[in-house]
Order: sequence, then structure tokens, then C-alpha cells
Amino acid sequence: MVLTAGAGGYLYYRFNANIKQAPLYAGEEGDAGHEVADAFGRTPINVLVIGSDSRADPEDCQIGGDCGGGANADVNLLLHVSADRGNATVMSIPRDLRTDLPGCRDAAGKTVFKAQRGLINATLQGGPGCTVAAVRKLTDLPIDHFVQVDFSGVVKMSDAVGGVPVCVSDNVYDPYSHLKLTKGEHTLQGMAALQFVRTRHGFGDGTDTGRSSAQHLFLGSMIRQLKGAGTLTDPGKLLSLADAATKALTVDPGLDGITELVGLGQDISKVPSERITFTTMQIIHDPADDNRRLIGPGATDLFRAIKDDRSLSGGPQSGDTAPSATPSVPSAPAETAAPPAATGPARGGITVVVRNGTGVTGRAGALVDALRQAGFAKGTTTGPKVTAEHSAVTYPAGEEAAAQQVAAALGLPASAVRAGEGDSVELLIGTDWPTGTRYPAGTGTTTAPAPPADPSAILKGADASTADDTSRCAQVGHEGTVELPGYRGWMTPVQAYDRSKGVPDSAP
Repeated sequence: MVLTAGAGGYLYYRFNANIKQAPLYAGEEGDAGHEVADAFGRTPINVLVIGSDSRADPEDCQIGGDCGGGANADVNLLLHVSADRGNATVMSIPRDLRTDLPGCRDAAGKTVFKAQRGLINATLQGGPGCTVAAVRKLTDLPIDHFVQVDFSGVVKMSDAVGGVPVCVSDNVYDPYSHLKLTKGEHTLQGMAALQFVRTRHGFGDGTDTGRSSAQHLFLGSMIRQLKGAGTLTDPGKLLSLADAATKALTVDPGLDGITELVGLGQDISKVPSERITFTTMQIIHDPADDNRRLIGPGATDLFRAIKDDRSLSGGPQSGDTAPSATPSVPSAPAETAAPPAATGPARGGITVVVRNGTGVTGRAGALVDALRQAGFAKGTTTGPKVTAEHSAVTYPAGEEAAAQQVAAALGLPASAVRAGEGDSVELLIGTDWPTGTRYPAGTGTTTAPAPPADPSAILKGADASTADDTSRCAQVGHEGTVELPGYRGWMTPVQAYDRSKGVPDSAP
């Protein structure tokens, strides 16, 4: 008994010692948000899983690529587990998404990342807490935890589960990630697993969308492998997995311990595979740079559905069934949708930045003129364009009354006024307001319009699948996305496979 207890204590401290820690939130303003409990006091969980491309660690450096300091968030997966633990959503945020990024500080208060409009993957240069702040700003979702995984972590964990079965639709060779596989099924371990989840030029159109889809297939297969092999109930397998996982992770203080990580794992394990939905947020090409992406139509509906704890796999919604012997709690009465009262500071002292999110040329300028004519400061001006569906007025700390003045002048409802991340009062013109200088009557509601009830409508354009789907293969691209030494011009990954006879396959 003493030896058993001693061994258990040794492993507990060993695993805890493996785990690295960093602050949850590094944004210069705001916080990581707070979950809202359902009628039975249960709360969902949102975890941001960050895949780092850092090669600063010697072990990661041996894997290949440019060694040295610096890191980007190569992968951003937002894991949402419902309040009743009955369903889960895993949403990919493409690394090439261009959006408004917050400024970030380190623990000493020093600025480590300047507020800017840029690629979301760059925020990891300010630490994982900066990436959390960026995802929080993008989605308006509370982030409870983050888990950052490095290159070597993917290798170790795929080995610990005994390999992950995957399927590819055609022969594929991506000379950038070094993935080379024949058409059909393979079980990936070690470097082959890392090559698969990193491959971008080999799948789909050669962008991050195809890579996200392949990562979803890999994760779904790993989940089935864990459940089917009894890994979570086999002490030997579980210890091997825990040792591999903890060595590869950086987490926030709320997960800084094997007990907390096991608890999170148990929550996830409660969700049936068919109720775990993988999806990629809707995006569009950036007209200014075809290699970049912008938030697309429907993305805000997807964010809202996750925030509302909606199941995206169909079936019962979280909260439809109560815990045993738990009384229901009546919902609060709805708020009025009327515009806010025109109180607060004089309009002449309020400067507004107007941003066009409609895609309609000239909308921001028209609203700037309208605000100036309504008595707002002459410094009121236009700001960078965005893509947005719902109009809103945002404000920095201490300027809520000024934002209410703006909303009242334009007929926006009270629910359209909310705290922002910037340092000025901003008017965001969404696609719900394509014409005119007064918000259309009848469109205002107490909250943003609810997403469609049908999950398939919410997931339109979002490349969705569930973890129990064994019928899908990673779709190898048929466009010219790769180059090979000795050959002129671009070729398809299938052609690259045929022309690389001397390169060994990644897996049998």
C-alpha cells in the first residue's frame, strides 16, 4: 500500500512538473469573459487550443524548418463543451484570417503586441494570452482556458494512442510538410501524424481551409481511437498518454495541474462522438490580398449559436433536460427594444469613428455626415472597413453614455450599445443597415437576431462534420499548389507524388 501510494504521488508530481503555465488573458483592455449559467446552474466550457509553430525548443527544432525564437499560432481551435455535457463543438479559426487585433501586455504591464489590423496567427508573438484576447475580440465568446501544443506534442500523443487512422482521397505529396501517402487508409504515428496535421498545400485548394478539414478528420479519428481502445480506462495507456500530453502543453493557471486536466478530459469524454461537431468559421477572400481571409457571412451566427450553447449536431439542446431533482428557474422578462434615451454628455464633445461593414461603398461617409449634422464633433471620421452583419455602437471604458447618445441619434436599439476594445466610440454599420442614415424601423431587437434554428443553416459554408463519421477522406487538391526541384512551374500534389519516386512514403 505504501509503495502504491508513493508511486501514485511520484507520478502526480511528475506530471504536474511537466506542465508549463502562462496567463489566460493578456489583452490591454477587458478580460477573457464569463460564462452564463443555464436555468439549472450549469455552465459550458470554452477552451482555445493553440498549435504553436515555434521551434525554439531543441526537440521541436529537430523536426525541421527555421529554428530560433518567435512563434505563430499555426492552429486555433475553439472547443465548446455544452453546459449539460451532452454536445460539443470544435471550431477552427484560420491562421490567415485578417481582423482587428487587440494590444497585449505581459505580466509586468509592458506592451508586447500593438493593437493593429493583421493576421490572427501573429498574436502568439505576444504569448498565448494575447491569442486568447484576439479570439475573444473576434467572437465575443468567453474563453475559460487555453491549451497550447507544440510540434513535438503531436508526435508524442499520436504515438501514445498507438497511431491515428486516416484516409486520403488520392496519392499526395506535399514537399513543404513532407507528407507523402498513397490513396486510401493509413495509420499515422510520430512524424507522419505531424506532417498530416500541418499539410496545407496538399489538401483542398492549398489554403488553411483544406488543412482545417484534414485536422478535423484526424481529431475525430483520435477521439474514436481513445474511446474504442479504452485508453481512458486503461491505467497503462492513460499514464503513457498523460506523460506525453503534459510534456507538450502550456496551459493557463486554471488548468495547471493533472487533476484539472483530467477533469476537463472527463467532461469531454461524456460527449458522444456523434454529438461532437467539427467546423471552420465562415470566411471570404480578402479583396486586397488573395492569400488572406476575412470574416464571412454567417460567421457571427455561428459564434452566437456557440455562445447560446446550441448543439450543432442536431438532437436535444443543452438545457432541454434538467438534472434530477433540480427545480426549473423561470426566465427573466425580456428587455425593451427601444433606442436608449438621449442623455449624457453634449454631442459636440463626442467624436465618433464610423466603420463600414456592409460592403456598400460610401456608407461610412454618409453616416459621418449625418452625425456631424446632428451636432457630433467635427473630428468624427471614418475608420478601417470590416465585415459585419449587425450594426452596433462600441465604447471604451467610461464612455458608455456617449455611445448611448450616438445610438439614440441614429435610432439604434439599446442592445446595440456595448463595450469595445478600442480607445474611441465607434459606430459599426452592419449588413442589416445597407441604406439610409437612420437605423431601419422594426429591425432593432433587444439582442442580436438569433441564429437560424436549423444547425445546417448555421453551418452553411463552414465545412462541418461529426466525430463519428468514418466515411470521409482528406480531399487531396487538384490545383497547382506545390513545386518540386528540377521541374518548372506549379503542379498538383498528385503529380508531385508521381514525380517523387525516390521520396519514401510517410506511412505504409
